[in-house]
Amino acid sequence: MRAPAKKPPRRVAPPVISAVASAHITLKTQSDGNVFASFDGYSVELGKYSGAAALRAQALSTGLPLKSFAAGRTPVDKEIDVLVRRLARSGLLEYRLGQSDNDQVIIEPQMADYWPQTPKLGGAERIVLSRFAYMRRRGNELILESPRAGALFRIRDPKVAAALALLATPQTINRLRRQDGFAGVELFALLLDCNMLFKIDAGGSDGLRADEGDDNLVLWDFHDLLFHTHSTEGRQANPLGGLYPYAGEMPPPAAVRSPWPGQKIKLPKAHTQSPTAPADDVSPFTRLMHERHSTRGFDDGNPITLAELSQFLDSTVRIRSKWQSTIDQGDEGPVIDYTSRPYPAAGSSYELELYLTVNNCAGLARGFYHYDADLHALVPIGARPQDIEVQLNSAEFAMDAPGLPQILITMAARFDRISWKYSSIAYSLILKDVGVLLQTLYLMATDIGLGGCAIGSNNIDLFAKMTGIEFHVEGPVGQFALGRGMRDQG
Repeated sequence: MRAPAKKPPRRVAPPVISAVASAHITLKTQSDGNVFASFDGYSVELGKYSGAAALRAQALSTGLPLKSFAAGRTPVDKEIDVLVRRLARSGLLEYRLGQSDNDQVIIEPQMADYWPQTPKLGGAERIVLSRFAYMRRRGNELILESPRAGALFRIRDPKVAAALALLATPQTINRLRRQDGFAGVELFALLLDCNMLFKIDAGGSDGLRADEGDDNLVLWDFHDLLFHTHSTEGRQANPLGGLYPYAGEMPPPAAVRSPWPGQKIKLPKAHTQSPTAPADDVSPFTRLMHERHSTRGFDDGNPITLAELSQFLDSTVRIRSKWQSTIDQGDEGPVIDYTSRPYPAAGSSYELELYLTVNNCAGLARGFYHYDADLHALVPIGARPQDIEVQLNSAEFAMDAPGLPQILITMAARFDRISWKYSSIAYSLILKDVGVLLQTLYLMATDIGLGGCAIGSNNIDLFAKMTGIEFHVEGPVGQFALGRGMRDQG
C-alpha cells in the first residue's frame, strides 16, 4: 500500500506593521481640508490634505498598514505619508504588528524620530537578546524595553514572550522558525533595529558584553544605563518633572520630619543662624552660604561679561595640577592620568565636562561652546541655531523663569572615565559629583555678584545631536543657569 502523502504545512501570512493613532487622540478634518489631532482639550495642526487623504486617514483609528502608502505610488499615498510622519514627530502615533484580528505586539515610540525598520535577516544568522533588554509588567501589560531602544514593545501574544525567552542564548532564524507559534521574522527584525537583539558572528563569544557592537557599552552596567535614560528627556516618553502625580492619592509629606522620641540635647545657639549677625561674628564663608539662593530672572540690559565668566570658570572648574599613578594592583598595573580641580570628585576621576550655551554675554557671541579646563579656553561647537534655541527655551521652562538664561551650563559626563574603575555605583557617583559641582557653582556665582539656578532636567538626545556624540559615550547629567540677576530678586 502506498503511504498517504504528507500535507504541506499551512502557509501563514507574515504579520503586518500598521500605524495607529494613539488611543487618546481624535483626528478631525475641517471644511477647508485642515486636519487636527485633538486630545484633552488641545489640538495639534497637522496640515491641509485632500478629501481622499482625509477620508483614508480615518483608518488610523484601527490601523493603516505602512506598506499601503510607503511606496508613495499615488498623490494620496504621499499625503498620507506626510500626515503619518507628522503624527509620529508629535508623539501621537504607535504601531501594531500582527494580523488584522490578532495584534502580536504594539510598538510604542519613545523618541520622536522613531520609525519602524525591518533589516533583512538570513535563516543562518544567529541572534541573541541584548543584556540591556528586559521585560516587566506595566498595568495589565507585559512590556519589553531597553534604554538603547527608540521604542518599547507591548507584548500581546504569550507565544512572543516564549520566543523571547529562547533568545537568552543565541539562536538561528531557521531554528526559531521551527518553534511552535513562530512570531515571524518581522518581529525579530524590528527588535534588531531597536538594539534589543544583536547578531552573533561565527566564532563569537555567544553574547558577552563585547559582542553588542559598541566598545563604549562594555563599561555600562545595566541599571546605570537604564537610570540615565529614564531620569532624563530625549529617549523615553514617560511624564517628567514636577507633575504632582500622587496629589490625588495621598497628602503631601511634611517638610520637617517628626521628632524621634527620647530626651533631646539642646545645642548652643550660634550667631551664624542669622545673616543679620554682626560681620565680626560671621565668617565670610558662612555669610556666603546664607546669601546663596536660586536666581531665575536675569538682567539682559546688563548681562554677564566675558571677564566675569572667565573668573567664574577659573575659580570653579579649571585644572590646577596633573599627575599619574598606577592602579591599586601592584606596580604592574596600568598608569592612570589624574587632575586636581577646585571641587572634589569621586576617586579624582573628574569625569564632568562643561558645555556652555551662550545667549547673552558681553564680549562673547551667541553659540554653543565646550570649556577646555586644561587650557582655560572656550571652543565653539557648530550646533544648529534651532537646537540652541530649543535648549535655552527648555531651561526657561524648567526654571519657570520670566526669560531665557544668559548662559546655560550643561554638565556632561565622560561615562567611561568613572565606570572603568567603579562597578555597580558608577552612575551614582556621577550624580554625587554633579551635586558637589552645583553647590560650587552656586557659591562662586554668589561670591562674584552673579545669579545662578540648578536645573533638574536634561535632554540627552538633543545634546547628542548638538555634539555628534552617542548618548552613552558622553551625555548631560546636570544643568546650571548663570547670569546677572535682576536687582529686585530676593
